[in-house]
Amino acid sequence: MTRRKLVAGNWKMHGLKGAVGEIEAIAGAAAANPGVDVALCVPTTLLALAAEHAGALAIGAQDVHERDSGAHTGCISAPMLREAGATTVIVGHSERRADQNETSHDAWAKAAAARRHGLSVILCCGETEAERDAGRAERVVQAQIEKSVPEDASGDWFTLAYEPRWAIGTGRTPTVEEIAAIHAIARAKMRQMVGDAADGIRILYGGSVTGANAGTILAAPHVDGALVGGASLTAEKFVPIIEAAAALG
Repeated sequence: MTRRKLVAGNWKMHGLKGAVGEIEAIAGAAAANPGVDVALCVPTTLLALAAEHAGALAIGAQDVHERDSGAHTGCISAPMLREAGATTVIVGHSERRADQNETSHDAWAKAAAARRHGLSVILCCGETEAERDAGRAERVVQAQIEKSVPEDASGDWFTLAYEPRWAIGTGRTPTVEEIAAIHAIARAKMRQMVGDAADGIRILYGGSVTGANAGTILAAPHVDGALVGGASLTAEKFVPIIEAAAALG
């Protein structure tokens, strides 16, 4: 099955209103490369502004609460994200698993909440350096998928992102063979869970993706795009990744 490439940027806790020029430039690149889907997940404070300048971009959030409303100080619900202009959301990111002690069940519940309100989901999984060094990378990823992926996951709203936690922001990346191997394992695990629908679900790679290595990584089997951190903050660094995806058709 042919799956369109998706290049998604995650701005994390970066970006003020003055960054609107970067959003506009990235939106221009998305329009110039219609064969690739492009998303930009910005801080909540920028969602409405980004949506105004999105053009061909999908605008996303970086987290969502599992409840629609309630006494949850500092949290944000799926209806709020929709109202602000988001069409997609990241859940289960490794930094939230590590820093906010989020579990795979939390990621599952958040994905389900987003789905209820028409948001598409990018759900993250991936091992730590210690887990990889112990030879447990495959088992960790399989377990996270089993506990995180909703039972009704399908390609029209759900995307999986494999992000080896030890490669994020470090400049280190696994070999292309290692990336392809984990992606194949991830797809096989999803096929066990959701059947043939797994063939339509995109699996992104995230972890120190740059314009220099994007073409090689995105050409690997079962790699359907990239979840990009620091390199997505400026059009200068992000656009070459979009173009690398477009060149692969």
